[in-house]
Formats: sequence, structure tokens, C-alpha cells
Amino acid sequence: MSTQILAEHFSAALFALLDETFDNVQGFYLDGGTSLFETLATISAAQASLPVGSQCATLAAQVKHIAFYLDVLEKAVRTQQFEQNDWGKIWRETSVVTPAEWDEIKTALRESYNRIKTLVADTPEWSSEEQIGGAIAVIAHTAYHLGEIRQALCVLQ
Repeated sequence: MSTQILAEHFSAALFALLDETFDNVQGFYLDGGTSLFETLATISAAQASLPVGSQCATLAAQVKHIAFYLDVLEKAVRTQQFEQNDWGKIWRETSVVTPAEWDEIKTALRESYNRIKTLVADTPEWSSEEQIGGAIAVIAHTAYHLGEIRQALCVLQ
């Protein structure tokens, strides 16, 4: 009996957790109606423009940061080039957003997420700890920011 995880089993589990995190709660770890895109659908541009606290960025910045993270990860995996990135730029530059800008931020996040799903589909095997760790980090990182966004909504409402 093999002790290795089959790549298709890992990919299927990863797709299920990505789906739960971003789109459709299945009960792995979120409560119904609390996926990222379900949560973002309830947030107005005015709410997205408010800083969460005196030391925190806006909800719009949180969402742009998630998309930026996904984009950096996808590019690094595809090119195997791990470049320096200005991780603080989004936190410094994202503040008040118009309804159109808020829609653009959410659309950009959806596009980034779709590219990550394509990347997972394009990965025939998970041959290194770095690949597996990066895949798991997408879930953990996004879940962390989803928690911050949901906690902020409690304060803002």
C-alpha cells in the first residue's frame, strides 16, 4: 500500500477548499453564506472605504491585497521567478473607493481567483513541499483576511 497522496486527490481537496473559501460554503470550516464573495456582496463602497481601526487598512485594501497575493503566487509558480514585491503599496494607497472602483476591485479578485483555479488544474503533480505549501497557503492566507473582513463588518454594522 502506497503512503503517497495521489495528485488528483490533493487537487480535488484543494478545489473543494478553494470553492468553500471563495464561493460556496460546503461546511469544511465556514458557516453558510460566509464565503469571501458572498461576504463581499454585502459590502457597499462606503463600507469598503472605512478603515477597520486606527492601525488597520480599509476593507477595499484587504480585498486588493488578497488579489495581489494570488497574482504574485500564480506568476511565481508559472515562471519559477520569485521577485521582490512591494507588499505595503496596497495598504498605503487604497482608501476611499467609489462604487465603480469597488466593483472593479471585486472583479479583479474574481479574475485572480479564476487564474489560481486554472493553475491548480494545470498542475498534474504536486512534487514538492513548496508546491503543496503554496497551495495550502492560498487557503490559509485568504481565510485570514476573510476573518478580518467579517470581523470588521461586525464593527461597521
